[in-house]
Amino acid sequence: MKSLLGLGKYLFAIPFAIFGLFHLMGAKDMAGIVPIPGGEIWVYLTGIAHIAAAVAILIGKMDKLATALLGLMLLIFALSIHLPGVIESGGENQMAMGGFLKDTMLAGASWLYSLHIAKDPAVIG
Repeated sequence: MKSLLGLGKYLFAIPFAIFGLFHLMGAKDMAGIVPIPGGEIWVYLTGIAHIAAAVAILIGKMDKLATALLGLMLLIFALSIHLPGVIESGGENQMAMGGFLKDTMLAGASWLYSLHIAKDPAVIG
């Protein structure tokens, strides 16, 4: 059972690395949903942040800081990108609602990781 649960770190981190690669490969397409000027640059920066967080989780260095910041970034995504679509549709846009719930859930999971699992207390002890 312990070996099965040990997969959790990889099942958590690897999708973030893949999301990061998607951001880097599709920045022009994703830039349109960024609610602030300089959308393409922000997509590249968040892609790099996804990959950096995944690496920190996998190697266990700066993982507490990385997952704390990852949770903050995901909550910002949920509130600034997905929530307006949910509100605009009265909750009937399932894509917006799914994105909102996914990012909210992953923000919470990131903070749980930071609080209970992260091994490197550097910077935020």
